[in-house]
Amino acid sequence: MGDDQASISRRTATTAPVVFAVLLLTSVLAIGQDAAPAQKPQDEGFFSSISRWFKDKTSNVSSGMSSSFDSARKNVEGISSVAGDAAKSTVQGAKDAAGAVARIPGARPMSGHEKCQVASNGAPDCVAAANALCKAKGFDSGSSLDMTTAEVCPTRVYASGRSTGDECHMETFVSRAFCQ
Repeated sequence: MGDDQASISRRTATTAPVVFAVLLLTSVLAIGQDAAPAQKPQDEGFFSSISRWFKDKTSNVSSGMSSSFDSARKNVEGISSVAGDAAKSTVQGAKDAAGAVARIPGARPMSGHEKCQVASNGAPDCVAAANALCKAKGFDSGSSLDMTTAEVCPTRVYASGRSTGDECHMETFVSRAFCQ
C-alpha cells in the first residue's frame, strides 16, 4: 500500500511541472500572436490574404519559439526545485510527528507535590519541579499540568488566632505533571 502511494506521489510530482510548462508555453504563444504589428489592409484576393495570414502567423511563432521554450524550461526547473524542497520538509514533518506519537503511549499525567524554586526575578520556576515529580514516579521527564500557590505561615501565627502575618510567604508547587 505504501508503494502505491509513493508511486502516485511521484507521478503527481512529475506531472504537475509538465502541465505547468504546457500552460505557460500556450500563453506565451498567444501573447506572441497578439503582439503582431498591424499592417495596412491591401486590396488583394481571397487566397492571397489567406497566404499572407499564414506567413504572418508562422513568422510570429518561429520568432518567439526559442525564447518561449527557454523561459518555460527555466520556470519548470524553478518549480521542480520548489517541489523538491516542499517534499523534503513534508518528510521531516512526518518523521517529527511519528516520533511524537510514538512517545505518547508511555506518557501519562501523574499527581504529586513538588515545590517550585524561586527564579532570580521572583517568579516561580516549576520546570525543575515537574521533572523531579516525574523522576520520583519512575519517568525521565515531565511538564507541569497543574500548579498551586498557597500562603505558608508558621504554626505560631495560626496559634495566635491570625490567618496571615509578616512571617508568612507565598509558595508555589506542582500538583500534577505530564510525565514521559
